[in-house]
Amino acid sequence: MYDTTNATAAGERKVVMFAGKGGVGKTTCAAATALHYALNGKRTLVVSTDPTPSLSHIFEIDYRQGTNRLPSNLDLEEIGAEQVKRMWNQKFGREVYEVFASFVDIDYNDFVDFVTDILPGMRDEFMVDYIRELTINDDYQMVVWDTAPLGQTLGLLNMPAMLAKHLRMAPRIYSQLKIGAYGKRSVLDIIKGWEELSAIDMEFLRTQVDFVLVTIPEALAIEQLDGIFAEFSKHKLGLKRLIINNVITKKNGNFLITKAKQQRIYIELLQRSYSELEQVKLPMFAMEIKGIDRLLDINKCLYK
Repeated sequence: MYDTTNATAAGERKVVMFAGKGGVGKTTCAAATALHYALNGKRTLVVSTDPTPSLSHIFEIDYRQGTNRLPSNLDLEEIGAEQVKRMWNQKFGREVYEVFASFVDIDYNDFVDFVTDILPGMRDEFMVDYIRELTINDDYQMVVWDTAPLGQTLGLLNMPAMLAKHLRMAPRIYSQLKIGAYGKRSVLDIIKGWEELSAIDMEFLRTQVDFVLVTIPEALAIEQLDGIFAEFSKHKLGLKRLIINNVITKKNGNFLITKAKQQRIYIELLQRSYSELEQVKLPMFAMEIKGIDRLLDINKCLYK
């Protein structure tokens, strides 16, 4: 399943993307992984596109207080809505707006707000291209990305192709439509450029990114995995690792003994269903995972 094309000498690609449903520990695992690479001498960026980011909280960074315990070769970035809007303007700007404005009457600022704040996945679509450019520029040796649900991102990357297909089937007037005051290209020309960039970004995901899936040994989380794996298979993306988080190892008392027995059923199911994947069991910790010392405890489990 795992394609080693363009992998690094250590068998790992330059970008590691963490995927999974909310609340399973993706951000914690991403933070620990970034710390692992940084402590092993790699210039590393850990980046989050979560609308309510917690990376700085996990690393105990308080910019107002001036506290920052990150290693010197580890950078942290939390991408907010305003940065996404700037990416929109730089990469596509008014041309894409005027494509949509040819169908609906909408103000430019309202349209940018809609695209970047309301439309699911658009934030991460821009992040794919942003991270791809980071790898081209060699700004970092490793990039660790804590991402939103992957299906939203992949859906948005396919949007230009869907629009182009619609317009090719539409009346001739659409294919001849000019953009007006801002641009000089036709709607189809602009969408073609957008489609080509999305194809480049999708190929980047297929060939340059290691995907790590995080889950927990509970019924709902396990049931949701089928949809995630189907999404990966549909787009020919390879998963490298499956992390099973919050596994009970210390069974003191009836409650934990009962919970551990229940978890064992789901863990065995995961081991049978996804035997081709490297699987790592991450124990449940009594203390909140916060700060470098706690993240080092996670490291010992993830990278034995």
